[in-house]
Formats: sequence, C-alpha cells, structure tokens
Amino acid sequence: MTSISRAFPRLTAGLLPALCVFSLPLGAQDAGGVPTGAAIRAEAPVQVDGRLDEAAWSQAPALAGFIQSEPFEGDPVTEETVVRVLYDDDAVYVGAWLLDTDVEGLVFGETRRDAAMEETDAILFVLDTYLDRQNGYVFGTTPAGIEYDGQVTREGQGGFGGARMMAGSMSGVNTNWDGSWEVATHRDGAGWYAEFRIPFSTLRYDRGGEQRWGFNVVRRIRRKNEEAFWSPVPRQFDLYRISMAGTLEGIEAPFRRTAQVTPYVLGSSRWAYLDADGEAFLDGASERTGDFEVGGDAKFALSPSLTLDATVNTDFAQVEVDDQQVNLTRFRLFFPEKRPFFLENAGTFSVGTPQSVELFFSRRIGIESGSEVPILGGGRLTGRVAGLNVGLLNIQTKEVEGVAPANNFSAVRTFREWENRTRLGGTFVSRLNTQDGDDYNLTYGLDGRLGIGESLTLDGYAAFTDTPADAETPEDRTGEYALSLSAEYTSRDWEGGLAVREVGEGFNPEVGFLDRGAYRVYSVRLLRKYRFEGAEWFRELRPHVSHREFRDLDGFIETRLIHVDSHFEFSNGAFFQLPAINFTREGLKDDFEIAEGIVVPAGTYDNVEWGFRYNTDRSATLSLEGRITIGGFYSGNRAGSDATLNVRLGETFVTGLRVDYNDVNLPEGDFATRLVGLKTAYSFTPRIYLQSLLQYNDRTDTFSANLRFGWLNTAGTGLFIVYNDLRNTETFDRVGIPRGPLDRTLILKFTRQFNLGG
Repeated sequence: MTSISRAFPRLTAGLLPALCVFSLPLGAQDAGGVPTGAAIRAEAPVQVDGRLDEAAWSQAPALAGFIQSEPFEGDPVTEETVVRVLYDDDAVYVGAWLLDTDVEGLVFGETRRDAAMEETDAILFVLDTYLDRQNGYVFGTTPAGIEYDGQVTREGQGGFGGARMMAGSMSGVNTNWDGSWEVATHRDGAGWYAEFRIPFSTLRYDRGGEQRWGFNVVRRIRRKNEEAFWSPVPRQFDLYRISMAGTLEGIEAPFRRTAQVTPYVLGSSRWAYLDADGEAFLDGASERTGDFEVGGDAKFALSPSLTLDATVNTDFAQVEVDDQQVNLTRFRLFFPEKRPFFLENAGTFSVGTPQSVELFFSRRIGIESGSEVPILGGGRLTGRVAGLNVGLLNIQTKEVEGVAPANNFSAVRTFREWENRTRLGGTFVSRLNTQDGDDYNLTYGLDGRLGIGESLTLDGYAAFTDTPADAETPEDRTGEYALSLSAEYTSRDWEGGLAVREVGEGFNPEVGFLDRGAYRVYSVRLLRKYRFEGAEWFRELRPHVSHREFRDLDGFIETRLIHVDSHFEFSNGAFFQLPAINFTREGLKDDFEIAEGIVVPAGTYDNVEWGFRYNTDRSATLSLEGRITIGGFYSGNRAGSDATLNVRLGETFVTGLRVDYNDVNLPEGDFATRLVGLKTAYSFTPRIYLQSLLQYNDRTDTFSANLRFGWLNTAGTGLFIVYNDLRNTETFDRVGIPRGPLDRTLILKFTRQFNLGG
C-alpha cells in the first residue's frame, strides 16, 4: 500500500486546480419543469401494422410540441410530429405520426436490425422505467421498419476520451442488447407512421401497479439533418441525456413472475487442411470433422425489478466474426463482446476506463489465446433491491488440455445512484482454477461519479488485484493497483476533459482488459464550437487541442501525443478536418520488432505527423470516408490511409469497401501493410437478410470469407446459415504452408425464444 499512498497525491495534485477552473462557468440547471404525458388503456386489441387506425389511438392524449436541437436549437420541429402511448395487460404501445411535406425525400437507411440510425429518417424513444434519470431502454425504427434497441446506463456516458465507437457496455449505450418486441411502419402521401409494442416482460421496473417513467422521443429528418425532441434537449447532448427526459404517467404495469427460455441447436462441419502441429496434409488433403451442440439460456423475472438468467453450453455467437485490425503498436487491441448471454445488462458490471482498464471484460471468459474454451453453464442475477443496483455473475468453464484449466469466474457488482449523474459503487471479480486452489486471481474495485450542474462530471475509481502465482515471495507482490480521476465539461460552446491514471506494475485483472501495464497517464483536452448565422450550408467549426502522455512509473515517457486540429462540419453531414498536426514521442526501453525481421532499437523518437479525416454525406447513395496520416514514425516515416467507399441502393442493398494501407520506411527496413475488407448486405425484409464479409490481410498472408444468411424471429433469435473460409495467400517458401485453403466451416444454427407465461 505504500506505493499507492505515494501515487495518489501525485495524481490529484495536477487535477484539482484544473477542476476548479472548469467549475467556474457552471450555470444552474433550468428550473423549468419537464413535460408530462399520459398513457391510456386500450380496451380492444391493438394490431401492430403501422396504420394506427384503432379507436384507442385517437382517444390517447397527443404528445406534440417537438423542439429542435439541430440545426436551430429552440425552434419548433419543421414537420408535424405527434406521439401517443397506449397499454394493456401485456404491453406498452407507442404510436408516432411523422408527417412530411416531402415524402419522396425520406432516407430509409439499411434494412437490418440495429443498423446505424444517424444517417436516416428515424424515430427513437427512451423509457426510464425506474425514474432514476440515468438509465433506460432505447427503441427506434426508420421508414424501412427496422428494429433498433439498446440499454442506456450512466446517461450514455463512457469514460474520459469517449468510448461510444464500440457501442459496448463501457460506452454507456449497449446496442448489442436485443430485446423481445415488435414494430411496424406505414407510408402514405402525408408522411410515415410507426407503431411499437413493448411487452412488460422485456422491461424491468420497480413494482407492479401505476407507473411514472422517464420518457423522451427524438425525430430525425435526415434530408434537413434535423433532430427534434418532445422534451427539449440542448444540442450538446442527445437522447441518452435521460435527466432531461419528460415524464410518462398512467400506465398500470402487472406484477408477475415470468420466464423465458431460448434454446439453440447447432450443427457444423469443418474441413481442416493443417494437422495439429500446423503442418499441411499431403496433396492438399483435408480432415473433416462434424459437431452437434445443444444449449441455451433461460430468464426468470423473480420480480418486476430483479432478473435471474441461466446459461447451459453457452452460445459462442458463431454467426458473428471480428473485423480485422492492423496493430503497429506494442499494446493489445480491443475486440468487443458479441455472445448473446453476456450482452444483456452488461452495463451493470462495467467499471474502469473503456478499452484501456476494464475491471470486468466478459470476453475473457471462454476464450483463451484465441481458442474457444467451452462454457459448461452459469447464471446472472441483475436488478434493483432496496434502491441498490446489483449484479451477480458465476460461470464455469471446461478444461481444455494445453489451453486452459477448468475455471470458475465470478463477478459481483453493487452501486447506488442519485440525481444528476451521481453514483457510488463497488466491484469484486474472480477467477479460480477449480482443480488447483492456489491458482486464482481476484480484483476489487471502488468507483464513483459526481455530477455538478448539467455540464461538469467527475469520475474516479480505485482497483486492486490479488494474484499469488505472479510472485515467488510475498515481498514481490507490489503495485497491484490502478487509480484514476477524470473530469468532463460539456456546454453548448465548450468541451473539455482532464484525466490522470496510474496502473501499478503488478496490477493484473485477469477477467478484465488491460491494454498496457505499469504506467502513469495525463490527459487534457479543450474544444470550442462555433456556429455562423446566415451560413445555412455550414453547420459547425470545432478547433481543439489535446495532450496525452504515458510515462512508466520511473518517469520515462513511453508515448506522447500533442494534437492540434479543427473540424469542419457541413449541414448535409459532410465533414473534414483541417490537416491536424500531431507532435508525437515513442519511448522504447527495449528493442521492438514492428514487422517480421525489422527491429526498432531502444531509444526515444520525437516526430511530427499530419493527419486528415473526412467523410461525404453518409446518407447519399454513394459516400466516402477515411483518414490519411503522413509524417515521422519511430526512426523513419510513415504514410497511411484508411478509406471506405459505401454504396446504398434503396433500403435493401448496402456494401462497403474498406482499404487500410500503411507504407513504413525505417532505417532498419521498409515494409507495408494492406488490409482490405468488403462488407455486403442484402435485406429481403427487415428480418431476412444475406450478408458477407471478405477480408484480406497481408501481414498474416490470409484471405477470409464469412457468408451469413439470417431469418430472424424476436430478440435476434432465428435461423442462421454460416460459411467461413480461411485461405493462405502466400507461397510455401515464405510461410511454410502451401497456398490454398487452411480451414473451412459450414454452420447451421437455429435458436428460438419461448415465453412460459406468468
């Protein structure tokens, strides 16, 4: 603990004075009340067809008066928008009348569940069922009738530096969650209409009876790049700012114990062209194996606010594959969780710094060094008890000889939330070798968040690990800690952030994610936003500067980035940055093999590079986006480009060609990296699709193909047919493996959700 007591004053000394500066311009939160809407009971059945022609819809109070946040904050919505809410014994119904004077100008977007909604016409709403003004469920659709849903925690806020790009649990918006609900849309000459049915069994709330929920709705009119809210939200925030939502009253929710089971069956055939030692079979022969699996998940609502989930032979989401990444750093890459069982309520267990220091990362369960480790079973309890948010998880994995022993994984999380983004919580995570009691890893954490006004948010956490196997003697076990403090300031015209973090040399969260170890980092960022009246074609100018510096615990600078830049955003959504200037430093204490046979010597390398990012109007039929980086790199220089060309034909066909290229010239040797990916999707209906992902990576000399056919039912279940092909593209002399196929699999999977009543 001595090292911790020395570290904490150093961390806070630089941060506290700056926090005082950031707190000066804070204003009081708007004292005006939020709007209140009412739902009424539907006495007759409601058919979800998007036509909204049942008598109950005309009797329900209208939620209207939508107010723009973009482009003209405070002005009324430019197209008439009305929302009404009904309910019956089983579900909540939300109907939206989205009238439009230019129906031909509607932008449909991709017809795929959870497709991005930013570049389409859309209607989305949040339900804050606990009325805690921080957490909720989001549901949405487009004129094409897609299903879009997710869970919102911490008002959608991740850690310092932002983390929404992965849309994972640490980002505060978990769009990987798939609930059981339905939606239908309809169009005519006056506009388009959306009709939602959200079963009470999909939601969690405090108790049965009369409800008061937080509620807000946003309409997006893409051709105008317009956003308008029922409960007004300033333009610096979005729908997930749940503290600014209105209130929905009048719903009578049932108190019942429900149960759902989601079994799956999976059959697969595999053709392997390499033996167990990695040697190719003679004459291109292959070894064929088959597999048949049965498993599934079950959900039991112990109360309206407490849910028990169980899993047996957990589904490893074989229908999904990772996008490949090129790594030119010395540090670990982050890949998001995709297995269905681990996605629901994942935000409950999220603690740390997203994609850098995560105390619990479910992808560490059942996956070891890239190999699958079967999950025998487990359970998860999540919900709210006596005002506390609670989460308990326990998973048992099977032994795989030469890969991993049989392990038991546990996570315990509890936290209390207050108004204005404030919370305090604790975490415990463990891994225990069930065949060797001396082989274990424990992680303890304490975290908190404090909201000051509507603009300033302070975050902090302290974490400790216990891994006796890492030390030969007890005296060796030092530095098993991580400490972090950060502040984020967001107003209409300014954004700023400060963060300090220290990770001890022995810190080892084996069931978490750590991109690098034994360091101290300081970050500061300041951004100004300008709008210009009279320039309708131009949206916003954002000059900004940031400084991030990683040092080892002896003060040696490992990585430094000083970034100076300006963003130009246009009214149609197009964007480019004035060539950014990056002043970089990479400090190597040891030689670094950056590519095969090319070793950068230990030393300190200071460089300057230019960066350029851009995108055209992403809602157009044809769009282009990417980045260009040119400048110094370690002991030499680099020219890199990552570009994606997107083509969208109506709402049924979309394809994107991505090319990632780096040309690196060093005194120690020259090399280039090429990563090419082609994504294509054709949607027959919002629930029937054909997708492909083709990827070529010259660093691994491989070409991979993933072809998927899906026929979805509710909550992302359904029929999936998947074909995977991995091929070597290099000659025998270079990699020791003949050119040709390496591995092929054909997978047939069917999963279905059953409600067992209650």
